[in-house]
Amino acid sequence: MLINRRAMLGGAALMSLAGALPRLARAEAAASTGKADYTLRIANGLAELGPDHIVSTTLYNDQFPGPLLRFRQGQGAVVDIYNDADTPELVHWHGQTIPSEVDGAAEEGSPFVPAHGMRRISFTPNPSGFRFYHTHVAAGSDLNRGTYTGQAGPVYIEPRSNPGAYDREIFLVLKEFSPTFSRGGDMAMDALAGAPARALQDMGAAADAAANDKTKGFEVGYELFAINGRMLGHGEPIRVKQGERVLFHVLNASATEIRSLALPGHSFRIIALDGNPVPRQADVPLLWLGTAERVSAVVEMQRPGVWIMGDLADDDRRRGMGIVVEYAGQTGKPQWIKPKPFRWDYGLFGRPNGAAAKPDETIEFVIVKHNAALKGFNQWTLNGEAFSMDTMKPMYRIRQGRRYRLKFRNASDDIHPLHLHRHSFELTRIGGKPAASVIKDVVMLGGFQEAEFDFVADNPGPTLFHCHQQLHMDFGFMALFDYV
Repeated sequence: MLINRRAMLGGAALMSLAGALPRLARAEAAASTGKADYTLRIANGLAELGPDHIVSTTLYNDQFPGPLLRFRQGQGAVVDIYNDADTPELVHWHGQTIPSEVDGAAEEGSPFVPAHGMRRISFTPNPSGFRFYHTHVAAGSDLNRGTYTGQAGPVYIEPRSNPGAYDREIFLVLKEFSPTFSRGGDMAMDALAGAPARALQDMGAAADAAANDKTKGFEVGYELFAINGRMLGHGEPIRVKQGERVLFHVLNASATEIRSLALPGHSFRIIALDGNPVPRQADVPLLWLGTAERVSAVVEMQRPGVWIMGDLADDDRRRGMGIVVEYAGQTGKPQWIKPKPFRWDYGLFGRPNGAAAKPDETIEFVIVKHNAALKGFNQWTLNGEAFSMDTMKPMYRIRQGRRYRLKFRNASDDIHPLHLHRHSFELTRIGGKPAASVIKDVVMLGGFQEAEFDFVADNPGPTLFHCHQQLHMDFGFMALFDYV
C-alpha cells in the first residue's frame, strides 16, 4: 500500500544497514544467561523509500532491510523471534545446512511463530559466507504476504579464515515494493547464456494448445524500487576513494523479479556466488541475479566521478532501482552509461576442464506451465504433478550419504531460480555448457533450457525444493526430498 507523506501525522525513519551490526556472542553463553544473540521482531510498519514514497508493509525490527546478522562459522547461535503480526509467520534461514525444525519451512515441519507470540531457535551457522533470512509463508493471491512484504535481511557467517583481499565491504539488498497483478507476457530472454531447445519449445506449445483458456495467467508488477530501502537519489550515496577495493555483497530480495546491476566504467570481480567462493574468479561488466541469489564481487575504484550503480531496465532504475556512487572530491549530477549487453554464464566461474563426480542416482524433472489454470493463476507441474500441502507430494525418497544428480528440462518461457533447502549443490551443466565445481543454493534455469546439479544427502530430514519465484512456488512448483 502506498501512503502519501503529506497525509501522515508522523514519519518512521529506517535504521541504516551499517548501524544494525549486532554483537557476536556464543550460544552457550546465551543459553546460560537467558539472552539471545539476536532478536527479530515481525510487525507491520512503514518503510520510507523517499519523499512522498512511504509504504506500509511487514518488517523485521521496524526496518528494511532487516538487520545484518553476523555469525561465526561453527559457533552456536540463539535467535529470539517475536511475531507482533496478526497471522503466523516463518523465518527461513536461507542457504544454511541446519535441521529441518529450525530451517523455517512448513513443508519440512518447522513450527510457525504464532501470531502475537514468540519462538526461540538455536542452530550452528554453516557454511560460511553470505546468506540471508526471509519469510517463507505462502502468499497465493495476497500481495501483503510472503516475500512481497519487507521481510528480508542479510546474514554473514564469518569464515574461520578470511583472505581480506579488499579494503571494505558493503551490503546491498535489492527489492521492489507496491506490487500489483497484471496479465502475464513473455519473459525477457537476454539475461542468461545458452539457447532454447526446440524440443522444450514444442512441449511448451503443446501445453498451451491443450489449455481450455488461452488467456495468459497473472503476473506481478511493481510501482517502486529500492536498494537498501531507499530509492535512487534518496538517502546517502556510497562514498569511495580512488584506488579502493570495495567488496559488494549483493542480494536480490525480490519476490518475483530477476535483477541486473551495473556501475558505469567499472567491472565486478566475482569472488563468491551465494556465499560460496568460486573456483575461478572472473571479471564481468554487470551482474544478473535471480530471486534469492547473492553475488560477492570486488570493484576497484579507478574511475573518479559521480555514478549511478543501477539496474539495466530504464523504467525500474528511474523508479528507484539504483544507488549513487560518489568518489571523494567529486561533485555533479550522477551519471549513467548503459553497458553493452552481457549474458550471465555460470561456467565462467567453474574450474576449467573440471568434471563432477559420478552420481549414485539421477532424478529427472520436466517443468510445465499451465496458463491461467487456477482461477487465472498459472499452475506449475514437475513431471506432471503440482505440489500439494495435503498429500505432501511430489516427494522423492533419498538415502543418506548418496550423491544425487537432479536434471531439469524447462518447457516454459520463464526463467526459474531453482532453490534447494538445507544443502548446497554443485552445478554440473547448464544452458548446454559444463559448469563443474560451482557451488550454489539457487541457480537460474533459462526459458526452454536444461540444467543439472548434484547434491550429497548429508543433512537428514525433510528437504524442500522449489522455484524461488513466489507465484511459481505458491501455485505448484515445489517438491520434497525425504531421507529413508
